[in-house]
This record gives sequence, structure tokens and C-alpha cells, in this order.
Amino acid sequence: MKESWKHEFVNADGLRMHYVTQGSGRLVLLLHGFPDFWGVWRFQIPELAKHFRVVAPDLRGYNKTDKPGGVENYRLNLLAGDILGLINALGETRAVVVGHDWGGVVAWSFAAFNPEYIEKLVILNAPHPNAYTSRAKLSLRQLQKSWYVFFFQTPDVPEEVLSRNDYSFLKNMVKLAFVKKEALTDEDLRLRAKAWSQPGALTAMMNYYRANMNPYILFSERKIAFPKITSPTYVLWGERDVALSRSLIENTEDFVDASYSIRYIPDCGHWVQLEQPKLVNGYMSEFLRN
Repeated sequence: MKESWKHEFVNADGLRMHYVTQGSGRLVLLLHGFPDFWGVWRFQIPELAKHFRVVAPDLRGYNKTDKPGGVENYRLNLLAGDILGLINALGETRAVVVGHDWGGVVAWSFAAFNPEYIEKLVILNAPHPNAYTSRAKLSLRQLQKSWYVFFFQTPDVPEEVLSRNDYSFLKNMVKLAFVKKEALTDEDLRLRAKAWSQPGALTAMMNYYRANMNPYILFSERKIAFPKITSPTYVLWGERDVALSRSLIENTEDFVDASYSIRYIPDCGHWVQLEQPKLVNGYMSEFLRN
């Protein structure tokens, strides 16, 4: 991985957060998902840094960022609060926020409850939280796709299974999600395994699901009252996502009270930023610079 960026640490409202940064100008935050770390944005960082100050953090519990103990410390409001703390710690008042997978869920939440801090919002393969909790239980296909969500609820067992044989189970989960297999290299998997092996990381990763996607939350009729997004919003969606059905993203404009557009990327899996980096970079750059 070419080191054209800098590694830094910052105290984000009490959380010691590691991030990579490059460029100058308006702040762009790149939020990764499960089971990643900042490196999932390696194709986007240098490209966006031509025009922006790019910051790609390791989210709470991941890689070199702090890993608080306890499921309760991974609730969505705390994860979104980390992003507010990060923006403040960086000396900024607003940011473009880009999120993929769990980073996308955090981005949706942050944008809903902190509109004054958001310039623009970009989402990659991550449904709005209320869309997921409302629709997933109604679709047998989506419930089948979400098998791992229920597996991760079990205490201790997932950590033991996922870490066996140098994380072979978790590596295979990632491999199966790629349509363009050559986009995932052995070096990618080695770096991911290095991040997963950080003390407490696997449990922290499971706690995202335990705190926010347990059966009580998924099957309850009570939902968090998310305010509508009031920032320009752009969604990129790999159509052959093995974990998320396209139905989860339909009518997402209902959650947005601002300009909204979505672009579907055919023959592409969950990791659109790795499988189609040139397309993703071009689409994002055009949206952010206009």
C-alpha cells in the first residue's frame, strides 16, 4: 500500500482515534464498514486529496482506534457522536461525509441528527437504518442474506470461529462478496487480518451488530425517529451485493429533504470502492465539486 498519506491520532471527545490524511481544503471524511479499516479507501484517498482535505479514520473498535468494552458502548448514537468529536478535534465546523456499509449507517445517523455539520452526504451500499429495520424482516431473501447478523449475536462463539486458521472464515466471507475477484488481493486480506488481530477488535466488530441489530431491535415495531436528511445526498449501489437486497435502498428519497440521487453500478458487489474505483472516484468527485 503506497504511503502517500500521513498517519495521525486525535482525541475525539475521549476516544483515541487513528486516521489517515492527505490533501488540503474542505474536509472529506471516509467512514469504513465491517470488517474493514481505513485502508478500504486506498483508491479514493489520493484521488480526492487533489481537491480536499481527506481523513479516513479507523472507526470505534477497529484497528488502531480505541476499543471500549461492553456492547452498550457501540450503540449508533455513540458511533455517530465519534464523528462529531472527530470533526471538532480536527478544528473543522463542517464536513462532507462518505460512508460504506456500517460507515454508511453511521453517516446516515450523523447527518440526520447533526445537519449543521454536514456539507454533503455520500453513501455506498448502506441502507438507511429505518429502511433496514423496517424491510429486512419482511423479506425472506434478505433474512437469508443476513444470516451472519444473527450468528454474531452469540457471545464469544463468533470471535472464536472467525479467528480460526488465520481468520480463514472471515477472509472467505469477504471473498464471496466480490464479483470482480481480482479486485481483492492477498495483500488486502493480510492487512485486514492484521487489523482484526488487534486486541479486542473482533469483539468490538461483533458489538456493532449486538448493540444495534439484535432480534429485539430488528423485529420491534418501535423505530428511532430519524429526522430527515437536509444535506445533498448521493447513493452509489453495487447491484450484486450478497449481503443487502436492492429493495432496502428503494424509495430512500423518502428519508431525505434535499437533493437526492442514486446510481446503480451493475456487475459489482458490496465493495464498490474496490471493485470499480475509477467509476466511484469519478462519480464522487463530480458530486462533491459541483
